[in-house]
Formats: sequence, C-alpha cells, structure tokens
Amino acid sequence: MRFLLIDRIVDFQPGARITAVKCLTMAEEYLADHFPNFPVMPGVLMLEAMTQAAAWLIRLSEDFAHSVIVLKQANNVKYGQFVEPGQMLTVTVEIISQSATETKVKAQGMVDGRTTVSGRLVLERYNLADRNPHEASADELILQEMRNLLTVLYQPGPPVVPSTV
Repeated sequence: MRFLLIDRIVDFQPGARITAVKCLTMAEEYLADHFPNFPVMPGVLMLEAMTQAAAWLIRLSEDFAHSVIVLKQANNVKYGQFVEPGQMLTVTVEIISQSATETKVKAQGMVDGRTTVSGRLVLERYNLADRNPHEASADELILQEMRNLLTVLYQPGPPVVPSTV
C-alpha cells in the first residue's frame, strides 16, 4: 500500500528548497484506526510526507535523473503538535548537501505556524539500471509515472482565476 502524502507543491527553488502541503481529511483510510474517537495523522506518515517532499525536491532539481529516491536515514526527528482532519500540514525541505548518490536535507512540517514534525533526512537516489542493466525499461516507466503525477501536484506561475462571464 502506498500513501500519497503530498497534495500540492506550492513553492520550488531548484537545488535549494521546496514547500508542499497535505490537507488531512477524514477520508484518509488510516484515520479509522489511528486513533478511534481521536483521529490524528500517525507520526510515521508525517515523516513520510517530509520524505516525499524531499524526493520531489531532488527529482525537480535534477530533472528526473534518478528513478528511485528512498529514505536512507532519519536523524533528530522531533514531533510537536498533532495533525487532525481539517488541518493542512505544510512541509518545507531544504537541501543541506549532496554527494553522487545521497542528498541530506533539513525538513519541517507545520500546522497554523506550529511545528508538528522536524528532522534531518538522508535520501539515496539511483536508477534500477545502475544495478541491473535489464531494468532500464522499469526506470523509464517509473520516471513517466512521476512526471505524470507532477502535472497534478505542481502548476508553477500565478494562480489562474476563473472568469465570471
């Protein structure tokens, strides 16, 4: 099962920073069990939202150079406030450093100006074909899926205001 924990990319600065949002609703499947009568976003999914935002920052900064971007390490993760249905989690990620295969970032999630989660993450990036040349077609399928998803998540430029005519 895969949860998409980013609803919209609201700001992007190549090679530096990304801001994304997740609007939590009661329609989220996991809220039925976490917790009954007090639904809140699980901490591990807040961490996953930061990871997904960081992966988008890497993809966009490198023009989709790698098909696989995974969390390798999470350090100093701290949780503050709960995220409840009806609230919007705003995730900001900044690149600290990069090597040939890893990106270190500082990430933070906030609701109404209050920190809900923060930490430093290390993400590893690679292509499947780097490990097995026969997987090149899988790389292309993954990259195409990510490009398609980007068209839903990010529309750069000023917002379009519908006409009343």
